[in-house]
Amino acid sequence: MTDLFHYHAASLESPASHLQTVTPSDEADLDFTSRAIAAGADGFVQVTTKSGTIGRVFVIAGAPFPIRATRIWASGTTATDIVALA
Repeated sequence: MTDLFHYHAASLESPASHLQTVTPSDEADLDFTSRAIAAGADGFVQVTTKSGTIGRVFVIAGAPFPIRATRIWASGTTATDIVALA
């Protein structure tokens, strides 16, 4: 398949090119730092950001939330079917 944008540099405003289903964990980091997260159901997501801060954000089902997250915590997370985008 031809990628017409192969020679264009990706930026944070570019569409995601990698997805990972997330199992929230209080011990394990994500495999990569996200550029956004999305969920299948509304709710709170407790995250550790790239800068190391921990906090809860509210996500709306189907609407990507732009955040550079390194961990999605089980405790404090009520959203379900979470996907990390990069």
